[in-house]
Amino acid sequence: MGRPKKFSREGVLRDAIPLFWKMGYARASVHDLEQATGVNKSGLYSEFAGKEELFLASLRYYLENRNAAEILSAAPLGWDNIANFLVNAPSCIAGQSGCFAINSMRELEMLPPQVTGAVMEGGMQLRALLLPNILAEEPRTNPETLCKIISVYFSGLCIELNLRADKAALEKNVANFMSIMRNS
Repeated sequence: MGRPKKFSREGVLRDAIPLFWKMGYARASVHDLEQATGVNKSGLYSEFAGKEELFLASLRYYLENRNAAEILSAAPLGWDNIANFLVNAPSCIAGQSGCFAINSMRELEMLPPQVTGAVMEGGMQLRALLLPNILAEEPRTNPETLCKIISVYFSGLCIELNLRADKAALEKNVANFMSIMRNS
């Protein structure tokens, strides 16, 4: 009979996300993961088949637990929800900037196809949350087109946040963007 594990899967995922977010898949070593999670290599491998599986599970956990649904489902639906999302979602995990899924896209070629699938699924979920907010505003421009524009803006915003832009600059940029969206 094996020893009972002294860690939770969820705890490992929460602790691995900031490391993968900061270092990426390739630069994060198993030793780094041991340090970040407090779980030794054998414990990690008893829970996950390898670093790839831990990365994929971390990404899925992030996508399931980020605050997008909470922000974009608030009543009343509309532009204010989208502005709130753009300002607050890119830093939803303390000490991190941007979006873990978007940052992960830089390494898709070296990761299993399931990671690409998870990133694409996360993008589709985000667009499904954005669209009702756009429709609620009855824009003149095609709502699907606006949804794509907002998704691309969000991706660029997240990449830019890797430069550690300050909150005031972020809020000003989002306000300018939303002014354009409100007039579309």
